Amino acid sequence: MGLLTVLLVVVGNLIGGQSGMIMAFLLATVMNFGTYWFSDKIVLRMYGAQEVNESDRPRLFQLVRELTARAGLPMPRIYVIPNEQPNAFATGRNPEHAAVAVTEGILRNLPPEQLRGVLAHELAHVKHRDILIGTVAATIAGAISMLANMAQWAMIFGGGRGSDDREGGSPVAGLVMMIVAPIAAMMIQMAISRSREFEADRGGSEISGDPLSLANALRRLEQKVEQIPMQASPATAHMFIVSPLTGGGFTKLFSTHPPMEERIARLEAMAYGRSAS
Repeated sequence: MGLLTVLLVVVGNLIGGQSGMIMAFLLATVMNFGTYWFSDKIVLRMYGAQEVNESDRPRLFQLVRELTARAGLPMPRIYVIPNEQPNAFATGRNPEHAAVAVTEGILRNLPPEQLRGVLAHELAHVKHRDILIGTVAATIAGAISMLANMAQWAMIFGGGRGSDDREGGSPVAGLVMMIVAPIAAMMIQMAISRSREFEADRGGSEISGDPLSLANALRRLEQKVEQIPMQASPATAHMFIVSPLTGGGFTKLFSTHPPMEERIARLEAMAYGRSAS
């Protein structure tokens, strides 16, 4: 978060001056505020999630109720997504307005102890208010991208003039930052997302008291995700416990999730009381 804020200030002064920085930040805030406030409704509708009650899914409700009591959280709304890829996510602006969504595939493919580990991971996201953290990161990164776009249009319509007239502006530095800043902001934002996944793994293991079950669940989910595709939006891929998008090589550099091997190693280290290598 600190790196994103510093990057915003530097880019704002070089490309848009103080007024440009403030305008871009305000625009990004307005855009992401709506996403934060209505994120649960948007993403649940996007994946066709259906709210269920206890009579529909008694085993699922029993697991969530036990885990929320252990975590000191209110009971979230529970949704089931009609998709065969085993996956899950949590959403909602705070613990009082949280929702946990699981796919039909995860209910069919995971044994109860592994499903319990996955649900604990998602409740850790709720407890840590990761939707709020992600929204703040997206707001700052969005403001940086807007500043770069503003500079691009200024160069097109202003004939390259103006950047040296703005307070603190520099044409060469502005051109470099126009190219580099959005990429840097995206990479920092994804690093924040990856750090939140590690924290949710740790927090979920503390809630469930069983790091190995979550490690085994992640191992199985990774295999199944490769076998069973999902029509998922890249904009929401970071919300799932395992990225629903497949791909390797260069795409892994921009992944919203940490390497699965490292997540599993950390969980096993927790279970065996040692430091992850």
